[in-house]
Amino acid sequence: MEAPETLQNAIVYFSDPDRCFQYALNLRWPNGVVSCPRCGSENHSFISTRRIWFCKSCKQQFSLKVGTIFEDSPLGLDKWMCAYWMLCNCKNGISSCEVARTLGVTQKSAWFMLHRIRKTMESTGGQLSGTIEMDETFVGGKVKNMHKAKKPKGPGRSGKPVAGTAKTIVVGMLQRNGRVRAEVVVERTHQILHEVATRNIAQGSMLISDEWGGYKGVDLQHEVVNHAESYVKGLVHTNGIENFWSLLKRGLGGTYISVEPFHLFRYIDEQAFRYNNRKGKDDQARFEAAMKNVAGKRLTYNELTGIGAATSH
Repeated sequence: MEAPETLQNAIVYFSDPDRCFQYALNLRWPNGVVSCPRCGSENHSFISTRRIWFCKSCKQQFSLKVGTIFEDSPLGLDKWMCAYWMLCNCKNGISSCEVARTLGVTQKSAWFMLHRIRKTMESTGGQLSGTIEMDETFVGGKVKNMHKAKKPKGPGRSGKPVAGTAKTIVVGMLQRNGRVRAEVVVERTHQILHEVATRNIAQGSMLISDEWGGYKGVDLQHEVVNHAESYVKGLVHTNGIENFWSLLKRGLGGTYISVEPFHLFRYIDEQAFRYNNRKGKDDQARFEAAMKNVAGKRLTYNELTGIGAATSH
């Protein structure tokens, strides 16, 4: 049977345990299992009846799930594969409630699954280069929905969210006709914006931003579009990154409804992954691009929820 191209094909394809196992095995170890993921020994044997390996050096058994986001999960790979397919290819994301209904698992299990999948969607690769659009946005409750007594008084545009709005600041960079990268920041001050730009943008690139003063003096060729006057000045505009903000907020507001700031960076990684893989790839290619990152990305429930230890990005 050919590799799946649609969700319906994927459900049928991965319902066969042997086929599902072989598919995941080929993505993780294209050249076969070389070494034990626990001790690194190459002296091991495969127990076909249980689909596990026995390491003759550390005397322990290991499965395809060891050392991946699937480790210690009681759910079968058939459910994992379908959840993976949906999250990679649903343009506005997919809620844990919908995944729970579709796969027949609890909402809590679906929520944990989706966050582990998002872990494999973290931004990778070198610095952005060429023409880079950089902008910031606020994510959180809308002032218009607040009670009149709690609405902030007066206008103003500062480096911090307006008091009482509980908004989180996200800064993003878009390489024209290329990748996008975004992250949560505490403030959009001169120091923080310069640090983010230096870390993510290669020297010799052209930075385009709005008139916000935090970008002044950045160590890059810098063009500014003043939104009080116009939104486009020839090739100087930030419409690309604004489009990404639109996609991000559509998913956060329409699919996920309410996202804790503590977890926001994972939802940003998810949307950035789909955006960066939107061109030249079909559903299967996006699915495989994420699946190839399962190793070394284990995420425990305690780490995810912050129980017993602080979680950092």
